[in-house]
Amino acid sequence: INKPVGMLSQPADDKEPSLVEYLTGYLLESGAVTEASLHTFRPSVCNRLDRNTSGLVAAGKSLTGLQELSSLFHDRSLHKFYRCLVNGVIKNEKYIKGYLHKDEKCNKVTVQETETSGALPIETRYRPLGDNGTVTLLEVELITGRTHQIRVHMASISHPLLGDTVYGNSKNPYKLQGQALHARTIGFIHPPNGEYMV
Repeated sequence: INKPVGMLSQPADDKEPSLVEYLTGYLLESGAVTEASLHTFRPSVCNRLDRNTSGLVAAGKSLTGLQELSSLFHDRSLHKFYRCLVNGVIKNEKYIKGYLHKDEKCNKVTVQETETSGALPIETRYRPLGDNGTVTLLEVELITGRTHQIRVHMASISHPLLGDTVYGNSKNPYKLQGQALHARTIGFIHPPNGEYMV
């Protein structure tokens, strides 16, 4: 599902409609599920994107489908590629590692070079696709998938995402509504037939 900017991936306490409700409505409308079937299983998403990140979210409309897709995310055999605009010029492809520590109180994360208690390892690979002398368009592959990983990892190397007021610069010359980050591609081996799908 191609989630737009501004939409939650999953329901929150404020009862605002999320991608899950839109998914359920679509499946009911198309006849893929019925009201009766929703009493035993509710379709859901396998991964989440931040509210202000757009792009692909995988979902299971059956229990088997949800379990299969979720296991691909869990064992990291699914490949996730993003596009983003970052401040500054990057000319070379790079693979970066670190340790991410989450502050639950303010829902913010930090990256450290060394492992500390409670910190989780993160791995990110990026490749520049072009720049205008000020901003670079990157393709980013998430090797691990942690909270705000791309946003904080790029900020930690002095290339914050455009429009990211949490980890980047508060200046927003392009008047972006959120960070310039889009989950563009997912690739995985289709469980029943073994073919690689993108």
